[in-house]
Amino acid sequence: MTGPRPGPDDVRRLALALPGTKEVIAWAMPTFRVAGKMFLTMPDDESSFAVRCPRHEREELIAAEPHKFWVPPHEASSNWVRARLAALEDMTELRDIVVDSWQQAAPARLLEGFTAPDPFAAAP
Repeated sequence: MTGPRPGPDDVRRLALALPGTKEVIAWAMPTFRVAGKMFLTMPDDESSFAVRCPRHEREELIAAEPHKFWVPPHEASSNWVRARLAALEDMTELRDIVVDSWQQAAPARLLEGFTAPDPFAAAP
């Protein structure tokens, strides 16, 4: 592990550092959207977050690291997976998960020339 474990404030900071991202409260929780498409949600207890993940990749991810990733029964038919913050190795892993989800939702104009933010940089 490199550095402290990520927390909910780190999730928010990294999500908002991505181009075109807006935070919107929906279902009484923070959601993060790019070009109107949701790519991240943070449930009430803030111990985990949900991101986009194609179902065929999601099953492999959960099988490889069940302590880290899971899907609640009500989201089984979706293209989302949840990640436990306490199980993440470091800020770089958090950044990679958040960026991957953002890239699945972002329009091509934002993806062109995109460089992932420094996971340790201060909020913009």
